[in-house]
Amino acid sequence: MKIAVLGAAGMAGSRVVTEAAYRGHALLAVYRSTRPEALPPGVTPVAGDADDTDAMCALFEGVEAVVAATRPPAGREHTIAATTTALLDAAAKTGTRILVVGGAGPLEVPGHPGRLVVDDPAHVPPQWRAVAAASSAQLAACRSHPAADWTYLSPPAVLEPGPRTGAYRRGTTTLLTTEGGTSRISAEDLAAAVLDELERPRGERHFTVGY
Repeated sequence: MKIAVLGAAGMAGSRVVTEAAYRGHALLAVYRSTRPEALPPGVTPVAGDADDTDAMCALFEGVEAVVAATRPPAGREHTIAATTTALLDAAAKTGTRILVVGGAGPLEVPGHPGRLVVDDPAHVPPQWRAVAAASSAQLAACRSHPAADWTYLSPPAVLEPGPRTGAYRRGTTTLLTTEGGTSRISAEDLAAAVLDELERPRGERHFTVGY
């Protein structure tokens, strides 16, 4: 499969590139300004602006799947919904399916139907609320798009570098937590979940993973 990974220099995107290359896929590692370092053999780095729909249309030609793992800089969290819409526009025009790696904000809190993670300080401390709220707007942008073939992946509350175990649980729209109440996954195992979904789509528009 030929896959374009946007945000390839970031924590999640770089792990998706590594995982996809390990599984033998052809890859475009798309970055805005900082070229990814130490790319696996056979991965093609490409500079590109995710907000430029025309440029993304040209990039997506011949690509079978797009992974959007872009992240705005601090203070610009409000721009992620518009960036995602631009990518959805390009994916719709080229008929390319797109998996958006979003945030935990729009997930429901376990045991509290209707209460979202973005509104729960136990999972989202004040310093992270802006980015959590932006992820809710991002999912809303996906849901309102009329034509794109999209899937939205919400990570758990904590996503950080760690070991690749290949083992994780999968859920839909409710945050996954352990018996102790923690909600986390390594970026490496999140990448495994991304590739599992691309290789064997479940048909769910919104899903989550965690330990």
